Order: sequence, then structure tokens, then C-alpha cells
Amino acid sequence: MAHKFVIEKNKAGEFVAKFKYNNEIIFWTEGYTSKASARNAIESILKNGPGAPVEED
Repeated sequence: MAHKFVIEKNKAGEFVAKFKYNNEIIFWTEGYTSKASARNAIESILKNGPGAPVEED
């Protein structure tokens, strides 16, 4: 699969949810103290993201 979410620990020891496409990081979340919180962030993106408007300058 070319795209995926990955939960990793950052240098501060926090859990970060990253969205990768062909192993390139497209975006990432803030750091969370628990892996469950990072999973919740992914679920929120999947639930709310498809209907989000696109804004251009």
C-alpha cells in the first residue's frame, strides 16, 4: 500500500500520528502522551477529513 498512518515516538517521547505516502511524510499530528490519543487523532481525521472544505489563497 502506498499510503498509511504510522504512530511513532518523537524525540520528546510523545506519540505522533504521521500520514505517509510512498514513505514520504505528508503530515503529522501534535505529540500525545499516549498511543491511544494518537489513534483517536487518526480516527478523527478519517471521520472528519473527507468532508473538509479546501481553501486556496
